[in-house]
Amino acid sequence: MATLIPATILTGFLGSGKTTLLKRVLHEAHGSKIAVIENEFGEENIDSDILVQEAGEQIVQMSNGCICCTIRDDLRATLADLAAKRRKGELVFDRVIIETTGVADPGPVAQTFFMDDEVASQYMLDAILTLVDAKHANQQLDTRQEARRQVGFADQIFISKADLVSADELAALQHRLAHMNPRAKQSVVHFGEVPLSQVLDLKGFNLNAKLDIDPDFLKADDHDHDHDHDHDHDHDHDHDHDHDHHDHAHGEHCNHPHHHHHDDDVKSFVYRADQPFDPAKLEDFLGAIVQVYGPRMLRYKGVLNMQGIDRKVVFQGVHQLMGSDLAAPWGPQEQRQSKMVFIGIDLPRDILEQGLKQCLVA
Repeated sequence: MATLIPATILTGFLGSGKTTLLKRVLHEAHGSKIAVIENEFGEENIDSDILVQEAGEQIVQMSNGCICCTIRDDLRATLADLAAKRRKGELVFDRVIIETTGVADPGPVAQTFFMDDEVASQYMLDAILTLVDAKHANQQLDTRQEARRQVGFADQIFISKADLVSADELAALQHRLAHMNPRAKQSVVHFGEVPLSQVLDLKGFNLNAKLDIDPDFLKADDHDHDHDHDHDHDHDHDHDHDHDHHDHAHGEHCNHPHHHHHDDDVKSFVYRADQPFDPAKLEDFLGAIVQVYGPRMLRYKGVLNMQGIDRKVVFQGVHQLMGSDLAAPWGPQEQRQSKMVFIGIDLPRDILEQGLKQCLVA
């Protein structure tokens, strides 16, 4: 079977530095030929200094051997067209990077790789990268759901323009982002200077890749609670079941830098269980949940301890699309614990937790 072409989705709000990062990757990826797909309403096209433009051509060759094209029809058609040209030897490239517009929701872009058989048979979605502009992030996250969704979908978050804010403001932003998405690794970047190892081959969508949850997020109550005891900002993941029921206005007028409590609609929570799951019950429950809440479920992933199965079961999903796979056997000394993270828009945590609990073997 032919090797699948890895694809990366690059997203982030206007002015966050996507094009700067992309240019750097294109200049640095020596030995790797990259096809870049741009949504044509990008804030600027990849600069003409690295493009060899052919009049009227949708696909242009770059001076460094990479290629670039804009989406004229839809993404599916563009991907199919690129793959067909590659098969015929008309184009040479090893991987694809899709740069979305600043206001795009990465969800439908990610779903294209799973829902369309032709695309799925030729491409493998590697990761969603989100750029966040430290200077304007809070305002964008407060006012634009697309910005919050971009954070919720990310496998890797790059924070740009951190030199324009204080250390306290940066820490508060990182804290906020971790609450929205504890799966995504965060890196502060300057002028798009990012090691390629943080951009390519991250395997964020690989079911067998380890369950990445920021370890500080899981033990956050050990070191952060002293900032503002009285603001109930959902650190204590096993006990505070009321954090989803805030009045949405009440974080808005508090603006001192240590106040981490933005009541974002994109939130995450982690569920853990020591008893094994009943496989049939869990499958039924998760199937029902994605039917009802799928549009609001951005990313979810877990390593599960299933009754009667000696190996870990890894599952993950995007919106209504969910997959699972057998992973490594449980080690003889290893604690068999299920661990799941859900990232979504106003997800009913209490319903999810109660339902999951009912799927455990008594």
